[in-house]
Amino acid sequence: MAGKQDQLEIKFRLSDGSDIGPKSFAAATSIATLKESILTQWPKDKEYGPKTVKDVKLICAGKILENNKTVEECQSPLCNLPGGVTTMLVVVQPPNLDKDKKVADEAMQSKCVCVIL
Repeated sequence: MAGKQDQLEIKFRLSDGSDIGPKSFAAATSIATLKESILTQWPKDKEYGPKTVKDVKLICAGKILENNKTVEECQSPLCNLPGGVTTMLVVVQPPNLDKDKKVADEAMQSKCVCVIL
């Protein structure tokens, strides 16, 4: 019976409302391992999929989960329903966000705008 409680059913909700899972994970599974699982199961037809674990953020019960924590450490009493499925929100960091921002900032600095009223 203790082995059954050490397993958690988790599904991952993507930004478009589709889900990956549910899948059973041990309570001692790290958040980084969950992210690796998401990378391998990411739907091939989706645009802007994550490339690395660093591109993925997991949110559960309003908290961003840290890679070095385990599922058990991040569990909320709200999500701890026997036989229930825990839903985690998956947020993918957009690619090249910093580079695009720097180019936009440089373009804004090099322009001069005059307004005559």
